[in-house]
Amino acid sequence: MIESLSIAKTATYGIAPQVLDRLARFNFLFGTNGAGKTTITRVIANPGAHPNCAIGWKKGTPLEPMVYNRDFVERNFNAVPHLKGIFTLGEQDIANLDAIATKKTELDGIVRTKEQLTNTLQGQDQKSGKKGELAELEAHIKDKCWDQKQKHDEAFKEAFTGARNSSERFKERVLAELVSNKAELKTLDYLRDKAKTVFGATPVVEALVPELGSADIASHESNPILAKKVIGKEDVDIAELIQRLDNSDWVKQGQVFYEQSKPSCPFCQQKVKDSFEGSLSSYFDEAFARDTKAIAELHSAYARDADALRARLSAISDGGSRFLDMDAFATERSAIDARLATNALLLANKVKEPSLPVQIEPMSEMLAAASKLIAVANIAVAAHNEIAKNITMERADLTKQVWKYILEVELRLELSAYASKRAGLNSAIAKLGAQIQEADASRVVKTKEINELEKAATSVEPTIEDINGLLRSFGFQNFSIAKADGGPFYKLIRADGSDAKDSLSEGERSFVTFLYFFHLLKGSESESGMTTDRVVVFDDPVSSMDSDVLFIVSSLIKSLFDPVRKNTGGIKQIFVLTHNVYFHKEVTYTSDRGDDTKAGERSYWTVRKCAGGPVVERHNSNPIKTSYDLLWAELRRAEKSPLTVQNTMRRILENYFKILGRMDFDKICDQFEGQQKAMCRSLLAWVNDGSHFSHDDAFYTFDQASIDTYMDIFKQVFVKTNQQAHYDMMMAGAN
Repeated sequence: MIESLSIAKTATYGIAPQVLDRLARFNFLFGTNGAGKTTITRVIANPGAHPNCAIGWKKGTPLEPMVYNRDFVERNFNAVPHLKGIFTLGEQDIANLDAIATKKTELDGIVRTKEQLTNTLQGQDQKSGKKGELAELEAHIKDKCWDQKQKHDEAFKEAFTGARNSSERFKERVLAELVSNKAELKTLDYLRDKAKTVFGATPVVEALVPELGSADIASHESNPILAKKVIGKEDVDIAELIQRLDNSDWVKQGQVFYEQSKPSCPFCQQKVKDSFEGSLSSYFDEAFARDTKAIAELHSAYARDADALRARLSAISDGGSRFLDMDAFATERSAIDARLATNALLLANKVKEPSLPVQIEPMSEMLAAASKLIAVANIAVAAHNEIAKNITMERADLTKQVWKYILEVELRLELSAYASKRAGLNSAIAKLGAQIQEADASRVVKTKEINELEKAATSVEPTIEDINGLLRSFGFQNFSIAKADGGPFYKLIRADGSDAKDSLSEGERSFVTFLYFFHLLKGSESESGMTTDRVVVFDDPVSSMDSDVLFIVSSLIKSLFDPVRKNTGGIKQIFVLTHNVYFHKEVTYTSDRGDDTKAGERSYWTVRKCAGGPVVERHNSNPIKTSYDLLWAELRRAEKSPLTVQNTMRRILENYFKILGRMDFDKICDQFEGQQKAMCRSLLAWVNDGSHFSHDDAFYTFDQASIDTYMDIFKQVFVKTNQQAHYDMMMAGAN
């Protein structure tokens, strides 16, 4: 049966859906003509023709809709020369009928099995069950994946290209990478550092940091001349004195001055012996000259190599490579400069005092430290240049590594649990789907078997007898229904056999069409199908009928209720829609006062015309008492329709004061004085105008303020005529 019905954007219905939910086995809808009732029946009859509307079937199992409305009348009576024959089961072949009943029981069992499977698969709301669990699982993993996008998007947005703006696409990318990603797992710090180069601006090839070159400066440290005491010849007569005084360097310097002061000593100005000059020359022989020359050359070479080293250090610093640790390099450079200066001073002293042994400070460790910084920088430069040369491949590799990190580090446990649960749910869904298909196949087979049995036991003749019997019993003596020639059709004839179809009154035509539909509920237009489960809809079946026939129609409809209640027939649910208060009261009457509140038994609705389109409203009990009470119910509403409120007031005043009280409106107005009297006359003229004329928007504007003003005058009419008690009673519970 139908559990819910949503109607929007069709006929006069607006954008906001009007929803009928928690529908029962018996559903009664009351509304005036043009309120939107027939649209509801058309949606039930053909939901596929109304894409903005939706029907919610119980456990997802649609039933055959059989709808009596003006479309049915037009299709089966007005537009065709003859009525289609109604096939019903005969009662002669008891064995065949028993076989059909047995097969129908088996078919019902198959349908129940399918409903149970469908309920397990997708729930009664078609959003739960195993499919609902799978949907929740997919939503959960989607949220977890999206959390990673949010967490790492700033650093790795290029790796997420194509999936950054959709959580669903991001989840799909994660699942795709889970299957195909074979990248090496890297640390997050590595990925972030590399992303700065690979995912930044397209890199260019960088120059290598210049090397310091060979360690020439360090080779001077082992020169033996540094440790050698360079002194004169020892077998010269003055050698013993010079060595004892340890002033060889002073004497050597004095020899230069002696050349200018001889034959006197440059220091003491005493005349020296003629042999003294020869002794000096002999003391500072060729060996001495060679050693001092070696010291001078060492001093010069060290200074040259030091200058070259300083130039290379300066060039490296000025280059400012972003791959070189400039702070560490500046520290090493300062230390090297300081040591070079120290060694230069030591060598200068050696030059001045050759006899003094010297040990210069070593440079190897400092040079090695500086060279290591350069080597590390050049490794980074080489890696960068490799990236620059292969940027497309590098970006692809890094992208894979980023996804690998997310898969293995961030989502490993979530994905493992997801895969396990998803496999189980998919297996269950596939199994349930196969069982449902099997049930559908069994249903088709069983239905075919029933159809074959029905074909052997059906006839159009019993319907003719039943309809004619009802026509005679209800006083329709001047026409009847008969079997037409040339096929399973019916025709309407007079007593003399002439065609009666075109000469029937509106009431007769409505009644015979209703009887045809009523019997169609127990049969089928074909030789099979009369035992299918159905939803039946009656839309204003008493239109143009007399009051006595109205009672007959309501009785026939109510005769269908018991089998539905006991679940013994093919009809599973009934809808009755009408604008006739008397018919509504008759068809809804029940001696069991509990029916109004019995769960699942009945539902009551009203359909009202409003400015934005029809409004459907549910009621806990039957809202329709009498037509007079219904008029007051409209005034008790907080939101009164500007389209109908005038006519509602007029009908109340006419019913109560003119028809029931036989009071003249002019006399009522005489009860007022001054401005109130003018307003009373205005009200009575207004309600009279509202009932007989349509509004012309060019000359008349009706708003909420107008309603409030005249509602007050409407009340004063009852007060001035001593009828306030009646007003208070009828307006009790007003919103």
